Amino acid sequence: MTHPAIEYSVIGAYLVLMLVVGMVFKNFNKNSGDYFRGGSQGTWWIVGMSSFMAGISAFTFTGNGGAAFEAGWTVLVIYLANCTGLLLHVFFLAPWFRQMRATTFPEVIRARFGPVTQQVYAGLAMLLFLTTGAMWLFGLAIFTATAFGLPIHLTIPVLGVVVLFYSTTGGKWAVLAADFVQGLIMMSMTLLIAILCVAQFGGIGGFLAAIESAGLEHDFRLFKDPGDFPLNAYTFEWAMAMFVVQATLMCSAQQAVKYFAVKDGREARRAALLTLILMALGSLMWFVPPVAARILFADEVLASGMAKPAEAAFAVAAVHLLPVGLIGMMVVAMFSATMSSMDAGLNGNAAMAVRDLLPAICRRLGWKMPGEVGQVLAGRIVTITFGLAVIVLALKLSTMEGRGVFEFAVALGPLLVVPMSIPLLLCLFIRRVPSWAALASMAVTLVPSTMAFVAETPWTLGERTFWSFLTGAGVFLFSALFWRRASSHYREQVDAFFATLHRPVDFATEVGPSNDSTQLKIMGRFAVVVGGFILLLLFAPNEPSGRLAILGLAVFLMGVGFLMLYASKRYKVLAELPVEIPPSSSQALDTSVNP
Repeated sequence: MTHPAIEYSVIGAYLVLMLVVGMVFKNFNKNSGDYFRGGSQGTWWIVGMSSFMAGISAFTFTGNGGAAFEAGWTVLVIYLANCTGLLLHVFFLAPWFRQMRATTFPEVIRARFGPVTQQVYAGLAMLLFLTTGAMWLFGLAIFTATAFGLPIHLTIPVLGVVVLFYSTTGGKWAVLAADFVQGLIMMSMTLLIAILCVAQFGGIGGFLAAIESAGLEHDFRLFKDPGDFPLNAYTFEWAMAMFVVQATLMCSAQQAVKYFAVKDGREARRAALLTLILMALGSLMWFVPPVAARILFADEVLASGMAKPAEAAFAVAAVHLLPVGLIGMMVVAMFSATMSSMDAGLNGNAAMAVRDLLPAICRRLGWKMPGEVGQVLAGRIVTITFGLAVIVLALKLSTMEGRGVFEFAVALGPLLVVPMSIPLLLCLFIRRVPSWAALASMAVTLVPSTMAFVAETPWTLGERTFWSFLTGAGVFLFSALFWRRASSHYREQVDAFFATLHRPVDFATEVGPSNDSTQLKIMGRFAVVVGGFILLLLFAPNEPSGRLAILGLAVFLMGVGFLMLYASKRYKVLAELPVEIPPSSSQALDTSVNP
């Protein structure tokens, strides 16, 4: 049984905390480089957590959770693809991405293919974020509506405005900090609910036995038979298609933006390793509650009144099993997952608008490019504009009937993600292609990806993915035949791109002094504050077992905070040592991939 006043107080305190994060990190922004990429001073642990949080949202627990409620473990294929891509990041991609020395991924595209391809990709990426951002907010609304009966038309704008505030105020530093705090909350809460679900069955063995006794072994088998689900979903073909889509996206140059804020290639590798570990752990526990709900609360889930009732499974399990006060914390965890994806997207969109599109507009109109202050102001205006657009589109999605958020995401992959990602993956390994290779590959790949939506007999996901990937890769490789016609200037540009890609970053000369100690100290304090607030929930009316869960959660968060405060003292002396910064270093950082 919930106590609305307590749960709403928890949610309100969290929203205030996020506003404080934006204000605290406002002073970290001295120029556009700080605002858009944190001055490339981020430590591996803060960037790694931010990278992890940017890859999930409430959709993970609603859309993907609904798929687990219906089909069991097949959805884990998506996260296996994520982990496979992240493993390649650890081995070599993460250092490469950091060594691109860029602020936005279209800047990388400019260095590889030229300004036309850069601007096309920037425009498409910004439009794509509108759809995905709206989908994330829609997924969050599903969860909160189920947990508290909060009206969707109120939840969406409130959460959107909070994200807008701290993203606009604090820039990339606020994004990194908020993601770290939110990551601690989200991971600890989802671990707790997974443990409580398994405890209902007496342990993992009892959980697996309950699946068998409920007769769900056939429904939950890894690969389904064709015809079991619409469009042959969850079959082996579907699983392979989802793996290809997700792995292609994870390994493309689009993911480089995750590491632009980190200090150097070595730190990027560590950030990728942290992201991989967190993603693997999350994959093991995020889908336990929806499966448990299928056994324990199926009737209530199906009566939830959602467009797709299965997507309420995680929320229903949380409401039944969490003690008073922690239901609000579970909603906070969903807020965290969604807001972390949105803030990264908003900051990235602002960076692309200012760094990739605004210079071209100014050149065409004969205007002078704004200075540092003007660029930060322009970034804030773009952030607000796109944030409001996402809110409006999310409200529109929430009124649509008959389709769940999972179906929207699955349809989006072959339609837009694959055509955009294929050339951005191949361009990292294949040097001798002309400047138009990426645009040609993407344009031709859009043909089979859109045919599925106009053909009388819709293609399956596997068919769409197969033909899209075959077409995109084929066109890109075919363009290599025209390499000999490339100009000498373009060949020199390609050589410079790969030289930059493989040249290690010298942090001391290219960036300057670090602020590791300050990051540890501020984030440690935030963790202690959050843990201390959760301790207050011990006064809520709960059974002893509920108070024990609250105490364990609070001790964990405060323990992490105190460890960070202790570690900050180790770095304090080094952080305060004067380091001479070459006058041209900041310019080199910005222009080395932007010839």
